Amino acid sequence: MFGTLGSLQAVVTALLSLVAFVAEVFALVDALRYKPEVYAAAGKRTKQFWTIILAVAVLLGFVSLGASGRIFSIGLIAFVGAAIYLADVRPALRQMVGRGGGGQHMGPYGPW
Repeated sequence: MFGTLGSLQAVVTALLSLVAFVAEVFALVDALRYKPEVYAAAGKRTKQFWTIILAVAVLLGFVSLGASGRIFSIGLIAFVGAAIYLADVRPALRQMVGRGGGGQHMGPYGPW
C-alpha cells in the first residue's frame, strides 16, 4: 500500500515540477519580447533584472524536474519568481503596449 502511495506522490511531484517549469519558460520568453523602455514606462524593474531572475528560475526549474526534498524546494522558490512576473509585471507591460485593456477606458477600479 505504501509503495503505491509513494509512486502516486512521485507522479504528482513530477507533474507539478513540469507545470512550474513550463510557466518559468513562458515567463522568460514573454519577458524577452518587451523593449527595455516598456519596463521603465510601467514602473517595474529593468528588463535585464527580470531576464536574469527568470533565466535563473528556468535553470533551477530544469534541475528540479521530478525531484523531491530540497531540490523540489529550490524549484518552488524559482517558480515564485516566475509567478511574480506573470501576476504583476506582465499585466503592467501588456497595458503599456496596449494589449491589456481590450480597447476599453481604464480607471483606477477597472474599465468604464
